[in-house]
Amino acid sequence: MFMGEYNHTIDAKGRLIVPAKFREALGDEFVVTRGFDKECLIAYDNTEWQKFEEKINELPNTNADARLLRRYFLGGAASCEVDKQGRILLPASLRELAGLTKDVVFVGMASHIEIWDRATYDDKMNLDDIDISRIADNLESMGLSL
Repeated sequence: MFMGEYNHTIDAKGRLIVPAKFREALGDEFVVTRGFDKECLIAYDNTEWQKFEEKINELPNTNADARLLRRYFLGGAASCEVDKQGRILLPASLRELAGLTKDVVFVGMASHIEIWDRATYDDKMNLDDIDISRIADNLESMGLSL
């Protein structure tokens, strides 16, 4: 299970240190793809990625939205190997998509990890603008009781 926030920086070659707490669970190789939020990436260990991929592949090929979703997540995915220094090389296309240039934050999301540009994440998570009570009420109407 992934949880917590960890700050790191991308070096000049596009390499990024994976937090030690996440490296053990992710293994030596894992998948990074586009996030549900356009400004972030999602990292899955191979087991969780396989589950995610199976769910997407169950969608009908005849449905245009299903094909688009498949292209978005599967077409945008990259396998990342952790080097001896605990770093991964994120493809330039994914770095550009998420606006990752230097300061990055890894966010544990239980089954996966989000990777954000630090400034973008700080703006998105401005606690003065977030109404947690309203969000919890909305999720309760979907069957999630906190």
